[in-house]
Amino acid sequence: MSRSHRTGPDHGGAAARLVARLAVLVAVGSVVVLVLAVGKGGLVVVGAGLLTLVACAAGVWWFLAHRGAVRLFGAALALLAPVGLVILYAHDGLWLTALVLLLCWVVALACARAALRMSRPPRPRRGSTVPPPDRPVLIMNPKSGGGKVGRFGLVERAEELGARVILLDPSAPADVEALARDAVADGADLLGVAGGDGTQALVAAVAAEHDLPFLVVAAGTRNHFAMDLGLDRSDPSRCLDALTDGEELRIDLGDVAGRAFVNTVSFGVYADVVQRPEYRDDKAGTALSLMPDLLLGEGVRRVEARVDDAVLSSQQALLVSNNAYQSLDELSTGARRPRLDDGELGVLGIRVEDAAQAADLVVRGSQSTGLTVTTAQRVEVTGDTDELPVAVDGEALRMSTPVVCTLRPGALRVRVPRDRPGVAPPTPTVDWRRIVSLAFGRRPRDGERTEPPS
Repeated sequence: MSRSHRTGPDHGGAAARLVARLAVLVAVGSVVVLVLAVGKGGLVVVGAGLLTLVACAAGVWWFLAHRGAVRLFGAALALLAPVGLVILYAHDGLWLTALVLLLCWVVALACARAALRMSRPPRPRRGSTVPPPDRPVLIMNPKSGGGKVGRFGLVERAEELGARVILLDPSAPADVEALARDAVADGADLLGVAGGDGTQALVAAVAAEHDLPFLVVAAGTRNHFAMDLGLDRSDPSRCLDALTDGEELRIDLGDVAGRAFVNTVSFGVYADVVQRPEYRDDKAGTALSLMPDLLLGEGVRRVEARVDDAVLSSQQALLVSNNAYQSLDELSTGARRPRLDDGELGVLGIRVEDAAQAADLVVRGSQSTGLTVTTAQRVEVTGDTDELPVAVDGEALRMSTPVVCTLRPGALRVRVPRDRPGVAPPTPTVDWRRIVSLAFGRRPRDGERTEPPS
């Protein structure tokens, strides 16, 4: 079975209240330290820290949105502002106050997140034990993930476990979806993929169409889908254990204009960047060369979206995900979705047009007017052209407008090993009203949420 940690409801509730009280105590302590240090530069410590954060955000914006001297100035500002802050603290003897305040706040946030996590443990993702398949077929891309198929001996391991392997030829691009359909016609009772998330989605669509189990082998570069399924990304050969000792999960499958996706669909800036052929060989260089035009110049593109009954206008970037990400880390490689069976699309929209809005986004986070984070059943995206560049699970495509994203709840049967690392508990978003309520409010009844669903 996947590894999990369980505590009784009484112990978990008492521990959560205790840690929440500790979080409140440390937060109050940081305020006390600030009050006591007012005459010794305490306000300077806080004010200078916030000013540095704003300067870094503005510098990053100027670096991304401009070229030439303005870009150099932005880079210098983003790099030198923190250095100047340290020099200020050291010169005025404020470093000890700053260090104490920082430590207090770090401890308070850590305790707050721990309390929320303990008060609402993640729902276990229970799978049903299933017998081994009789005729499994796996499609493997030898180039994916820098050659993980060969490095981990995935072909040999899969064949030892009774699977038929279709090895793609890197020199002759194949229609992966057609290969999967041919395998089904030949009697395959399980389809699997060792490759990137884009390839995973194509074969997953065929498996869902025929109600066949689908096996994910984490042989891609980032393996977001495998990570959110709780699979072992460090050793993709362990994913093959599902062929002989597996269990089955029912999860949702995203749909964008009739094409399946397992992770995300991106519109706007990112989608424009990945369209360029040079992006695959030089991601950072291509993005930096295009950003000024995409953010402010002639190449700027805005998208309009109807998210259920709400409207998002003039978005520079829009990301729609198969189930929602827990926090605002959606654009990072470490982002996680705690569930893949909640039946809702995650939606993230960004609209930042100048340095002031960039600073507002960094300082206020989810409260910024430039950021929209929500969930939906249906997202319809339009623009000022008949076609929009779209990145589907990292694959560059163009789609006719309007582009409609929906979700097919429970459409995909995923076969996973019973012994797998599992999904790490998500990091809760800290809300101090919830922390105070948890610390000193009434005790929740069994099964009652201590925070609203995310």
